[in-house]
Amino acid sequence: MDVLTAKKLVIEAGERLVETGLIARTWGNVSCRVDDKTFVITPSGKPYIGLTPDDIVEVAVNTLEWGGNVKPSSEKGIHAEVYKAYPEANFVIHTHQKVASAISALSGGIEKVKGAAAELIGSSILMGSYGLPGTKKLRKGVTKALKLSPSKAVIMAHHGALCFGKDSEEAFQVANSLEKVCADYILENAKSKLGLKSDNLDDFCSEIADKLTNSKKSVEIDTSMLYNSKCNRDSGEIVFTNEANGSEVSMDLNSGAAQEPLADIAKAHRDIYLACPSFNYIIHNASSEVVAVSRLNKTMKPLLDDFAQICGPKIKVASPEKCAKAIKGKNAVLIKDQGALCCGSVEGDAQAVDMIMSKSCLTLLTTKIFGKAKAINPIEALLMRIVYLKKYSKQASE
Repeated sequence: MDVLTAKKLVIEAGERLVETGLIARTWGNVSCRVDDKTFVITPSGKPYIGLTPDDIVEVAVNTLEWGGNVKPSSEKGIHAEVYKAYPEANFVIHTHQKVASAISALSGGIEKVKGAAAELIGSSILMGSYGLPGTKKLRKGVTKALKLSPSKAVIMAHHGALCFGKDSEEAFQVANSLEKVCADYILENAKSKLGLKSDNLDDFCSEIADKLTNSKKSVEIDTSMLYNSKCNRDSGEIVFTNEANGSEVSMDLNSGAAQEPLADIAKAHRDIYLACPSFNYIIHNASSEVVAVSRLNKTMKPLLDDFAQICGPKIKVASPEKCAKAIKGKNAVLIKDQGALCCGSVEGDAQAVDMIMSKSCLTLLTTKIFGKAKAINPIEALLMRIVYLKKYSKQASE
């Protein structure tokens, strides 16, 4: 394959990653084999939308050498290992997809894949041992799993998934099929180990929260009381968008005076904007998994590395009136029984926090099926947070 064609395929796949929600912000990476000696890969820290062929980097399979002014993804070594281990593989996508990420915090992969998924992916899905993103330790763990793996997918502990195929289409089919396999694995084990009856993940989240809190009835959220908001610092105005009907109401940031009455949770938005001047967007995440975790009334520790990086090294749960204090130094706060407020300086940041809170909460609930899970080392979590704030978040916003 010629280099330009390979680069264009990588750009198209990067856009597809964003459209399908398999990644957040600049996370994940895509590569395409050019020949036995070379592959091209997405750059480090750049958003997928708007990439040009000049942004896609040529890398040597055996030496990982590259030229030019654009730095390739820090995970280039993992892609190279796929191309060395699987001569038939011509396309690799590293995703942070939701359900596979939930499995990544468990102690092992999936021993048996059934039916049509087995024909596409393989008979089992192994897990590569954990290492900090971009490190030799991470690469070593994934390389070991690849050498033993009978499938086209490997789960990366506390991180995400690595999927590959003969071309872009097959790699995406593997990623999509992997989500279904992981969802089935969660539901089957919830039934066999805990006696839960759920046949979909939304019901599973509510049911396991009921069990963990000894509740007899699931909490239902009144969507008419939920808002997303945007703060215009120049005009001193907060615009609240009602999630139920899309209507907008303005509030004065300084006085708290609004055009019309707002639900009490609106005050938590205003308090956060006043306490955290860097935030301009807030999304209220009331997904089934986030509401379920907010009912547990416990601080969330990082089971996934992008949670530590993008949301914070730990996320507290608070009443609405204490959210501003609880969120300081983080990008999200759990509201008791009401989900979470996900914040960012730009809309893309808030959307990334929203996405990662959902998958991190599903991850936490999944680990409850199998017993106590080991969180990422707090020092490593803090280190990843600092690196993200100083480097990758700025690149993603450019």
